[in-house]
Amino acid sequence: MNAATGTLSQNNSTSYQSHFLMRLFASFLAATVLLYLASRFLIYWYDWPDLSTVIASFFNPDSTLESTQKTKGILLLAMYAASFLILAFLIKRKPNSLSGDAEVYKRISFFIVRAAFWAVFLVGLADAVVSFLRVEELLDGVFGEKLAQSLNQPIQRGIILHYPILILSLIIAWFSKSLGFIWLALLVVLAEFTIVITRFVFSYEQSFMGDLVRFWYAAFFLFAAAYTLVENGHVRVDVLYAKFSNRKKAWVNAIGSIILGLPVCWTILHYGMGTKQSSLIAPILSFEVTSSGYGMYIKYLMAAFLIIYAVSMALVFISIFLKSSAYLLHEDGAEMPSGGEH
Repeated sequence: MNAATGTLSQNNSTSYQSHFLMRLFASFLAATVLLYLASRFLIYWYDWPDLSTVIASFFNPDSTLESTQKTKGILLLAMYAASFLILAFLIKRKPNSLSGDAEVYKRISFFIVRAAFWAVFLVGLADAVVSFLRVEELLDGVFGEKLAQSLNQPIQRGIILHYPILILSLIIAWFSKSLGFIWLALLVVLAEFTIVITRFVFSYEQSFMGDLVRFWYAAFFLFAAAYTLVENGHVRVDVLYAKFSNRKKAWVNAIGSIILGLPVCWTILHYGMGTKQSSLIAPILSFEVTSSGYGMYIKYLMAAFLIIYAVSMALVFISIFLKSSAYLLHEDGAEMPSGGEH
């Protein structure tokens, strides 16, 4: 009886350790992605040194890094270290199932997507109205000469018009649980229909109208990716996977998420935001606009679409990894792997 009790206790201890390590590993992956974004903000907007530069300065006695910059670098290192320690403490202190953690990461991903949806919807409408008034030379009469001059400049329009809407979008996304992809698809159709009517019936067409369609369509395509993956709604060709047992499917999903899915997301973030000249961060820093003289001033925001895509997909891949791990570890209530049923 004592031997059986000891074996059961040992199994429970091993299971607890496995769950703890899985949760810790997943939380570190998610934190690394989010902390990378936070560090890019500090580096590019507030001139903090890059993490690799700071670490290299500790091993290079001839480093030219100024003391102020070194202090900022130490704070950046401390931010990473403190985040990881707090996560480890919270996971140790607050037990949760792997499936429960998977649901948390999925919800965070969906919140980011919801906020992005409301941002492109509201920014698109607001910028289209301002662009229309600018084309028809009505901007001064509606907003006054001083404000109209500011709205004619990409940087000022971004700060005055776009940024407040982005903050409002975060607030709306917090209270609204609907992702709104159906409405965004409808808006794309209506915008394109409006172009057809105005062009062929009224012989009226402006650059900002085409910009609005591209702005909404690109958002619809990229923001829906994470949701589609979670709902198993993407097009898939299962040659081997469909014949696998549930455990083999879980292994494929868990390993594939970590060694195939996450590296793609990380590659997008690293090469798109690695330096100020990188393809995704450069347009955002310069408030890049379209080459057409009377188009919308939203091209710089379209560069951020791929950042949203990479972050939301990374969190979903972590969620899939945890759900698959829960099934492999025989967690109570674990969901069976999906896909390959047909």
